[in-house]
Amino acid sequence: MLAVQVAGTSVTTIEGVAPGDGPLHPLQAAFRAHHGLQCGFCTPGMIMSTIDLIEQNPDPSDAEIREWLEGNLCRCTGYDGIVKAVQAGAAAMRSDN
Repeated sequence: MLAVQVAGTSVTTIEGVAPGDGPLHPLQAAFRAHHGLQCGFCTPGMIMSTIDLIEQNPDPSDAEIREWLEGNLCRCTGYDGIVKAVQAGAAAMRSDN
C-alpha cells in the first residue's frame, strides 16, 4: 500500500497496538508465550494481520489462520508456533470482550 492511498485516514501500526508503558496486546503476549517469533522481522505483519482476522472471526481454525497468513512469510520459526500464538491470542481477546 502506498502512503497516498491512506492519506486522510487513521493507520494503526504495531507501535499503536498496545500502550507504550502498559501491558502488551493479548496477541503480542501470546506470540511471546507460544514462541511465535524468533528474529522479529515478520512479527509486526503477523500480529497486525491476525488482529484483523480475529476481529472478523473471533475463533479461527488452524486452516483459516494459515490461509489468512499466506502472504506473511516467516523463515525462522515455521508456522506451528505462530498458529498456536494466534489461537491463544484469539482466546484471550474473546475473554477480554
